[in-house]
Amino acid sequence: MSQPLQLLKEKHIAYIESLDKKQNDLEYWLSEHLRLNGVYWGLTALYILDAQDKFDKEQVIKFVLSCWDDKTGGFGPFHRHDAHLLSTLSGIQILATYESLHRLSDEQFEKCVAFITSNQLEDGSFQGDRFGEVDTRFVYTALSALSILGKLTPEVVEPAVNFILKCYNFDGGFGLCPGAESHAAQSFTCLATLAITNSLDRLTSKQIQKIGWWLCERQLPEGGLNGRPSKLPDVCYSWWVLSSLSIIDRLNWINFKKLREFILKCQDETQGGISDRPDNEVDVFHTLFGLTGLSLMGFEELKPIDPKYCMPSDITSKFKKYPY
Repeated sequence: MSQPLQLLKEKHIAYIESLDKKQNDLEYWLSEHLRLNGVYWGLTALYILDAQDKFDKEQVIKFVLSCWDDKTGGFGPFHRHDAHLLSTLSGIQILATYESLHRLSDEQFEKCVAFITSNQLEDGSFQGDRFGEVDTRFVYTALSALSILGKLTPEVVEPAVNFILKCYNFDGGFGLCPGAESHAAQSFTCLATLAITNSLDRLTSKQIQKIGWWLCERQLPEGGLNGRPSKLPDVCYSWWVLSSLSIIDRLNWINFKKLREFILKCQDETQGGISDRPDNEVDVFHTLFGLTGLSLMGFEELKPIDPKYCMPSDITSKFKKYPY
């Protein structure tokens, strides 16, 4: 008779702790472009597991500050890398989680705000950096970062919200730009942006209902969630879908029991960590988003996560609410 599925907390903690001790592995250096994001994923996962002290706070802050790009005024993913909105948000999230935003000088703070706002385009969208890729991910990362810094303004918010609303599709999902295919991750970035800017009332009740149905239809018979129709389930959508449903108060439209079973089947019982689907290789990205999914469903006595920011709720509760 098989043992009941349980969350392997101690193994997951040990797995996350081990990630920065593999500097002799080729994989470590090949993932340099994601390093700052990876530290954010690992730290947030440890907070959810109530094991945040497993990371050396000063060492983490020192690493974050070493990723500062003084040329543009933002954070790159690693030392001497160019700043990008994605890594800038991760740097800000880590400092905010440690309540250490004051470690940025006044000049750095202002340069960071200027870097973020400089990437907004005329239609309200954001490019990730000077190379010009546009995606609702970047609208979210920009406005989330500015919100954490307490620097949202109507001049930035209004055109960004108008752009987000143009990305809503007839099926109830959101795309990465107007007319693009609906995707669960884009639905999160759009809904979370609206929530952070206190703009959810720009959606009608009919639209909210349609969004809820499109999201809950992402659950497959095996319990896991996918990002769009006809795709395989993936643990990361436990975050993108559940956070979106939580934001619109439709979280109970998912079968919690079946999703929990799917997530727990994706654990590595030997080394710890969570993979995208059962029997695949684990990584810190899916470990975090498996844990956030369990947290949002209220399982395993995990610490609560804020569905708008993907940060510990006891940290985000201290943020200023827009409009200020």
